[in-house]
Amino acid sequence: MDRKAVLVIDMLNDFVTGGLQCKRAMPIIPNIKRLLTAARKSGVPVIYVNDAHFPIDEEVVAKWGKHAMKGTKGAEVISELKPSKQDYIVEKRTYSSFYETGLDMLLRAFYKGEGVKTVILTGLHANMCIRHTSADAFFRGYKIIIAKDGVEAFTKEDYEQGLKYLKDVYNAKIVNIDQIIQELS
Repeated sequence: MDRKAVLVIDMLNDFVTGGLQCKRAMPIIPNIKRLLTAARKSGVPVIYVNDAHFPIDEEVVAKWGKHAMKGTKGAEVISELKPSKQDYIVEKRTYSSFYETGLDMLLRAFYKGEGVKTVILTGLHANMCIRHTSADAFFRGYKIIIAKDGVEAFTKEDYEQGLKYLKDVYNAKIVNIDQIIQELS
């Protein structure tokens, strides 16, 4: 069995409707929601990995301005994708979902300690947080599936460039959510 987990990256108020709004995010919300329903039904772990910045995160704040500040409404998952009681939430302070977050340890504990083998990535942004998370997943030996209609970026070019890079460099499998759901059933 190919042990999977779904990662929902940065589907936060600040990124979907707030100060760093990605207008292209709205169409992926129902797709991600369907995937999460299928994953939960199949017993596949769902992990939300969310920016939760401190005011002292100077590099990030200098580049993007104050956003997803820990403890604020902007750092909360959008209501449409609200985590369920069985889901996990991991906070991050950089682009990568793995960097100093404990995500790898969590993934390795699933499936009675046998660990996750494949991560399914959804969320924002294909060319930034999805990219850096994919890099760290690849370096740790995980297989990577990118939900083509479950990730986005600020621009079409960033989205397309992001997906191409993930496929070419990290051997990520780029597939639609309907196919992922079918594989989970």
